[in-house]
Amino acid sequence: MPEATTVHTTAVPLAADYFQGYSVVGLLAVVGVLFVAVAFGAGRLLRPVVPTPEKLLTYECGVDPVGEGWAHTQVRYYVYAFLYVIFAVDSIFLFPWATVFAAPGYGGTTLVEMFIFLGFLAVGLLYAWKKGVLEWT
Repeated sequence: MPEATTVHTTAVPLAADYFQGYSVVGLLAVVGVLFVAVAFGAGRLLRPVVPTPEKLLTYECGVDPVGEGWAHTQVRYYVYAFLYVIFAVDSIFLFPWATVFAAPGYGGTTLVEMFIFLGFLAVGLLYAWKKGVLEWT
């Protein structure tokens, strides 16, 4: 019986320390939200409110807006951006893989996973090349 009591008394301070760490994080989150709310409230109370037609007009680079808000853009720029994102994600995945590959016991598994991943990327690149996306016209 005394052993069970001893185990119980040592477990309670550990749980209290565990929840105390979360309470500090919660308190900081509440203080952060209150700080932002007070800053926005003070800005709303202190700013001058003088609406004029010029202030309500859409502003873009100092040029008055003319015509409709819709404009045609070329899709090829979107495709190049999309391909860049794909290869950026590839590089982000390759760096952690290189560190895990050197760890004992993970070499073969991570090598197979990486070739599968690179295979998917190669299929996507081949598809983009066959569609003529990579040719600048």
